Amino acid sequence: MGTDAEDLARACTQRGLSLAVAESLTSGMLASAVGSGPDAQDWFCGGIVAYRTEVKERLLGLPAGVDPCSAICARQLAIGARGLLGADIAVSTTGVGGPEPEGGHAPGTVFLGWATAAAAGSRLLTLTGEPEAVLDQTVDAALALLLETVEAHRGA
Repeated sequence: MGTDAEDLARACTQRGLSLAVAESLTSGMLASAVGSGPDAQDWFCGGIVAYRTEVKERLLGLPAGVDPCSAICARQLAIGARGLLGADIAVSTTGVGGPEPEGGHAPGTVFLGWATAAAAGSRLLTLTGEPEAVLDQTVDAALALLLETVEAHRGA
């Protein structure tokens, strides 16, 4: 996909926007990638790793009983992180890395969530490969979604 933290840094700086991430599946890998960008302290608010469902519920507002591998979960994680960290834009990752199915979901079933002040949504990814490859592909897709959302942002 080719999106990297330098692209994000440039886009956020040009538009005066701040970012946050919420991660389950990627366990901090996305925050690490985003935070490696130039002058990240100016545009990256931070990230939340909420691996356990109870943490997603308590910290990020996921309603009890919602499937943690779902569009609803991904969207709420992004909304929760955006609000909690005071960012303009947030993206989240949740899903099944594998190698085995989990909760009725095939390995590589991944949802990305996004949230701005005006809207929120999600994106389903169906990825293949070993768990490490699924995680790398998820981070790449989340970086691309962050950049896409920043570039489409029209401000409050």
